[in-house]
Amino acid sequence: MKVGFIGLGTMGASIALNAIKGQHSLTVYDTNRDAAAPHLEIGAEWADSPRAVAAASDVVFTSLPGPPEVEAVALGPDGLIEGLSAGTAYFDLSTNSPTLMRRLHEVFAEKGIDVLDAPVSGGPEGARTGKMAIWVGGDKAAFEKYLPVLDTMGDAPYYVGPIGAGAIAKLVHNMSGYVIQAALAETFTMGVKAGLAPDVIFEAVRSGAGGRARTFDRLARNFLPGRYDPPDFALKLARKDVALACELGREFEVPMRLAHMTLAEMTEAINRGWGDRDSRISMLLQCERASVEIKVPEARIKEIMEQD
Repeated sequence: MKVGFIGLGTMGASIALNAIKGQHSLTVYDTNRDAAAPHLEIGAEWADSPRAVAAASDVVFTSLPGPPEVEAVALGPDGLIEGLSAGTAYFDLSTNSPTLMRRLHEVFAEKGIDVLDAPVSGGPEGARTGKMAIWVGGDKAAFEKYLPVLDTMGDAPYYVGPIGAGAIAKLVHNMSGYVIQAALAETFTMGVKAGLAPDVIFEAVRSGAGGRARTFDRLARNFLPGRYDPPDFALKLARKDVALACELGREFEVPMRLAHMTLAEMTEAINRGWGDRDSRISMLLQCERASVEIKVPEARIKEIMEQD
């Protein structure tokens, strides 16, 4: 298959190399031509613009810093819209705006071109080794048509849903990670200032329940099925633990903003009369604020968990 690739930065360079190593012909473009040297050495062709890449390709992939760059490459002068023809496709691998991808989908559809958002997750090492998730939103038939190319780029291409769905999944993933990162910074600084060495804390907590579980797997037992009775660990006991951590932070003058927000959530849930229910029931408060009901059938959760 004739593949075009635009954006040969930290992630894109490796992804594009994997595509050509997967025996697809490759045409590349980047604002820095030197970035294409490894690709050209193994048979890729250089194009002088996104339009030229598009004209030479059955499918084009972009890996760019963000929405402004994606929009410029897609719709700007000498952009993809001017080079792609009916029956071809455009996948954006960037972490991008679902709103922008929906708009591009509409514009390109007028020319009979499929647009799919396909953000990736795996970091530079995953891009290099191909051990990388690709979350795709768009037409499912187009996803299946180009799956052989996606399979050369990552080991876990996954169809999420309509256009924009891939971007939404990526933003949920990344935002969760950064919120957890901020929480870990709070709790570790509290522990260090209270007298423990960071390596000792790290070694200790890795063996606990949180350390042993995959981050998102913990949603499967209570939050996703909406099952909070009988409790695995009662809310009133969990709130006590968080209150103790906040007290320790105050004692050692460690700012604990996220911890106090968590304590406030738990206190509100206690005031609802939920103290003897599972500690994760405080997550329902956010569901109420967002006007979202979450209740996934047990069979569907089991199906997802068994995919590993």
